[in-house]
Parts: sequence; C-alpha cells; structure tokens
Amino acid sequence: MLVDQRYNLIPLLSKQAMSTLRLVLTRMLVLLFCIAMPTQALFVSEPKAPMPIIKEIFAEQTRISEKQVIKEGGPLVWTVYKKDSQGEIILGYAFETNDIARIPAYSGEPVNMLVAIDATGVYLGAKVLEHHEPIILAGIPESKLHKFTDQYDGLHVSDRLKVGGNKTENVIHLDGLSGATVTVMVMNVGIVKSATTVARALGIISASQEVIQPMGTIYPDIFEKANWTTLTGDGSIRKLYLNRKTVDEAFVGTAAEHVDEATAEQKQDMFAEVYFAQLNIPTIGRNLLGDSEYDYLISSLKPGEHALALMGSGYSFKGSGYVRGAIFDRIQILQNNNAFAFRDLDHSRIPDIYIEGAPSFSERSIFIVREHHQFNPASDWQLELLVRRQTGPLDSIFTSFKADYHTLDKYLDRPAVIMPEPELTLVQQVWKEKEVEVVILIILLVIVVMSLFFQDILVRHPTFMHNFRHAFLIVTVVFIGWSWGGQLSVVNVFTFLQSFMSDFSWDLFLLDPVIFILWGAAAVTMLLWGRAVYCGWLCPFGALQELMNVFARYIKIPQFELPWAVHERLWAIKYLILLALFGLSMESLALAEQFAEVEPFKTTFLLKFDREWPFVLYASVLLLINIFNRKFFCRYLCPLGAALSTSNNIRLFSWLRRRPECGQPCKTCAKECEIQAINPDGVINMRECHYCLDCQVTYFNEEKCPPLKKLARKKAKFKETEIPAVNVG
Repeated sequence: MLVDQRYNLIPLLSKQAMSTLRLVLTRMLVLLFCIAMPTQALFVSEPKAPMPIIKEIFAEQTRISEKQVIKEGGPLVWTVYKKDSQGEIILGYAFETNDIARIPAYSGEPVNMLVAIDATGVYLGAKVLEHHEPIILAGIPESKLHKFTDQYDGLHVSDRLKVGGNKTENVIHLDGLSGATVTVMVMNVGIVKSATTVARALGIISASQEVIQPMGTIYPDIFEKANWTTLTGDGSIRKLYLNRKTVDEAFVGTAAEHVDEATAEQKQDMFAEVYFAQLNIPTIGRNLLGDSEYDYLISSLKPGEHALALMGSGYSFKGSGYVRGAIFDRIQILQNNNAFAFRDLDHSRIPDIYIEGAPSFSERSIFIVREHHQFNPASDWQLELLVRRQTGPLDSIFTSFKADYHTLDKYLDRPAVIMPEPELTLVQQVWKEKEVEVVILIILLVIVVMSLFFQDILVRHPTFMHNFRHAFLIVTVVFIGWSWGGQLSVVNVFTFLQSFMSDFSWDLFLLDPVIFILWGAAAVTMLLWGRAVYCGWLCPFGALQELMNVFARYIKIPQFELPWAVHERLWAIKYLILLALFGLSMESLALAEQFAEVEPFKTTFLLKFDREWPFVLYASVLLLINIFNRKFFCRYLCPLGAALSTSNNIRLFSWLRRRPECGQPCKTCAKECEIQAINPDGVINMRECHYCLDCQVTYFNEEKCPPLKKLARKKAKFKETEIPAVNVG
C-alpha cells in the first residue's frame, strides 16, 4: 500500500498543489529566458583598434611608424615621433602583448593589450584590446579593468611588478581585481614580459642589469708608477676611435646621409679619438696629473663624487657651441639604468699631462660625477659620444657611439655581485601566494576522507555528527566559497576537454590552486565514492543551500516536497542542460561559458552578488526556493552535478549500509532523506545521493530503525522467557 501511494500520488494531488507546481516551474523557465536574452548584450566584447589608443596616449605625436620589427628577430613595435625645431625625436613605442607574449588566461585565450612606453622605458599606458574572460565579460565592469591597468602609468620597465601578495622589498605591488585574480595576474605577466622584451631590444635595459653590483670602494693608498703605454695596454685608460667611414655609415638611410660625407680617399681618416679614464684612482690620477694636482683634485671631491678624464683630438667632445651655464650635449655617461651629462660647474681643464709617452691632445678635460648620480666604480660604464649633422637651418639628425670602461680589480674593493633569485613562473608565484589556503584546504580534505573512512563510528553519535557536518559546511561556504572563490563549475569541465583535444597544458589549470586541488579531490572521491562527496561536503553553493534549509526547518518554515513521480522526472533536466552546454562548447567554448550562467556560482561566490540585476535575481530565487525545498537547484538544474554523476558506474566503494527490510516494508530512511535520493524500494540512488549520512545515523539508531527496534523487542522477549540456570551444590 505504501509503494502504491509513493508511485500514484499525482492523481491524489489537489488542484491547488498542481497549480503551485506549474507556477514554480513556469517562473523558473521565464526567469531563465529573461537572463539569457539580456546577457547577449552583456557578453559583447568587440576588439578595439590600437591606432586611436596610441594617438590618445601620445597626444603630441606627429608621426607613427608602421608596426615593424625593430631589429632582426625582435618584437613588432610602433615607433611614435614628434617633430620639433631640433628635428624629429622619438616620443616612445607601442606594442601588442599578443605579438610578443601570448599567455593563456582563465578562459584559455590570451588577453591582448596595447602597451605604450616612452623612450626611457616609462609606462605611459596599458589598455585591453581584446579578451575572452567570462568573469569580465559577464560580471566585472570595464571601469574596474581600466582602474587596474592605470596602475602601470609612470612605472618603469625595469621595475619588478607583482599583483597582490605581501609587501616585499624591491617589488611594486599592484592592487588586484576581486573575482578575477588569475586574469589580472596573467595580464601583468603579459605586460611585463612584453615590455621587458621590447626594452631590451631597444637597448633601454639589458639582461646584465638584473644582477646587482654593490657599491665598490677605490683603494686610496695603492699606487704604481706607470707610463702611457702601460695604462692604455691594461685598460686603465680606454679609447673611443672613429674614422670618417664609420661615421658616414651611421647616417646611411637618413636625411643626413650625404651631409659632410667623406670622399673615398678620406674614408680612413680619423674623425674622433677620445681617451677616457677614472681619474680619482691613484695609479691613473697621479701618473696623469702629478702629485700636487692629483692631491688638489681629491681634496675637492665630496663624498660619493668621482672624477673622469677625457682627452681627445678631432671631433670635439665639448662642442664648439658650448656656452657657460649650459650642458655638454655631445657626451654622456651610461651606467645601469642611469644616463647623465655634465654641466659647466662639473668641468675643468687639465693643464698638463705628466705621464711619460702621452700623445698631444687638442682637448683635455676633467668631469666631476656628482654624488646624486650614484656612480658605482665597481660597475661597468660607457662613454657615449653624440655626433650631429645639420639637415637644414633648424633641423638636424644625430647618432651616437659608445665605448665601455671596466675598472680593474687591483684598483678597488669590488664586492661580489648579488644574483637575484630566479624569477618564479606565474604558476609558481600563484601557488606561493596561496600557500596558506592550499595547506588549510588539504587539511579539510583529509578531515573529509577520514570522516568517510570512519563513518560507521561517526554516525553512532548523532548529535556530534550533525554538529560536525554543519560546522564543516559553514567552513565550506565561508572559506572555500566566499574567501577563496573555490567553486567548481561545469565550465571547468569544458575547458579541460577543449584543452585536452588541442594543445594541452597543465599551466592553465594550475593557475588557480584552490580550484585545481578541489578538482583533484573531486576526481579521487568520484572514483572511490561517486559524486556524492563533492556535492555533499565540498560544493560551496550546495553547502549554502543546505545550511539555509536547515535553519528554515529549525524555525518551522513549511517544506514543499514534490511527489516521487514528478521528482524522478525532474532529475532529467540537469542532464539535458549538461548535454546542451556540451554541444555549445563543441561549437564555441565562449558561448557555452555564457549559457553556463545557469549555474549561479559566479554570482554568489566570485562576485558576491555585485553584478547586473538579472543574475542577482536568478541566484536569489534559487536560494529562496531552497528554503522550502532542500537543494532544489542541485537536484534538478545543476549541470556540474550531472557531469559528476557520470562517474557512478566506476566508483569502487559502496559503504552506505542497507538491510533486507529497507524499502519493504521499512520506509523510514526514504521518508527522512531530504533530497529524495532513496528509491521507494529502499535502494540509494548514488547518482543523486549527497552523502549526508543521515540514513546511516538511522541505520545504527536502535530508537529509530524499525528492524533494530524489532530485533531489540525479540531480544527483550527472549530474556523474559529465559529459564535461569540452577546451580546444584
């Protein structure tokens, strides 16, 4: 009779109950269509043209080159120019990250950005041109994305930049984007890697600058008598030599190609010859200047200042147009990221050269490197000589020539270089940042697994069991869900399948440690126990629903349970949704991600209800229904649950105990199962079970389980009729 009632309740339903059921289902379908229609507008992200953005960033530009390779094997770059009275100068450079560093983001596709830097390597702007990130396409306003990229303005390509994390020395920390942490971390790597590649190709920075050379100290008392040949031979004094052929070749292809060009007979003639050295080194300075002049020079130097000697013939390194109070515009010193020129107050003439064997020079000068330049004698430096040619009354073009200088070890105390720590990959950075979360999550997973292994002991203590489970669900919601964003989605399944069928890379999945560990845990528990463990213990949205329903029952809110015949037919909806989304993913993963909004997970946990009203309304309605019908979404609509339930046929363990009396005649567990996962015949449907263990509490409870109660009565009756033993003395 009981079985008949379970299978034939539809005819017995009142008209009012049927009307209520139709109304609920109709509203759900209407709501789904209401969300699907407006989201088509929300998901549009048309690629932006780079040229208008370049013109906006470089407002003073007069010409922008074609996007071209700046040197053989180098990156593609736009060069931006400005024409002024001195000729055409370079304002900066612009480039697309997809041309240089295509790094897949959360969607599996890279975020293409336009990055602009000035001629010295300072970021002028970083703008997103195109992306396929579902978290940004439907949820995060573009204004927040712009606010993130605006943080790069004014920073230098040599700066070490990091998104979020704890403050560390020599690292600039950028504010992340809540709900899209992985995406902006990938964006940061794309921007920095592209900018570094371009800056190195342009000579703005070099790989050697990544090594830190501590400040060296010149030995003040070490002196060795030497002649000109000795000092030039061992590199104490270096030379920059240019013939006219070298200079002419430097202007080939420019407007000044034939200006002051040498004849064929003049090509090998000397154009410029400049000797240079660090003068405040005793062996160099005393030999060149003599004792008294050297002592006077050293006494005039302030702490942190250094003196350089320049001696030359031919093309003047001082320049014929130099005036008092101006800058020497033909020479500058390059060291690490610094480039500095000299003013008139930094200059004095060398009256005489005392060293034996020195040639005669038309120019002999001392230049003082001031303390604020932070010149390091232990680091290599360069002398740069600028050669300018007039192309018109006001227009000119210049090129430069460089020569290196390395201070010999015998002249100074050179501390060992500090090698920077090897740069972590993006995956390593993410896992290091999430170290605490990873450890706590692993501990939680161990607790779950141990609870399942010892479930027969745990369920014999109902009060502790329920308190423990509710506490664990609270942790799942608060920490795994809201704090860590660890909500799995059917989109993850489609992304994995797409990646598996194309160029598979673990890096894409390792970018989110919490999600990766949860998927690993889901895979293991599916193999051992089926979908039940994840859906019942580790799913934040499922945990939130259960806790809300527990509270609703506690305050006596009436519950609405669907008849069994209706209930088992509604199971099919989630499988149909899964099939539809899978079909869409085969055509377009981006489209499948859009319609996967049938899952309210992103709204609830990643964006915490901070998004467009249709999404908020949809999630709120599902939670409201759950108050009256436990886990309505999980039971009937969740495509992730449907995907996980496909593992049921390969699970290894079946530890939920049943008796022959379960289902016939006993219906206790079936009636008490609050998600109706126990069939009328007493069999637990593991495709629908959430492993709450309530049925196991009843199974071992002699006060609730009818077969146990019956057995207890038999034992009691047997004891009553038992004849006591008589001892014969």
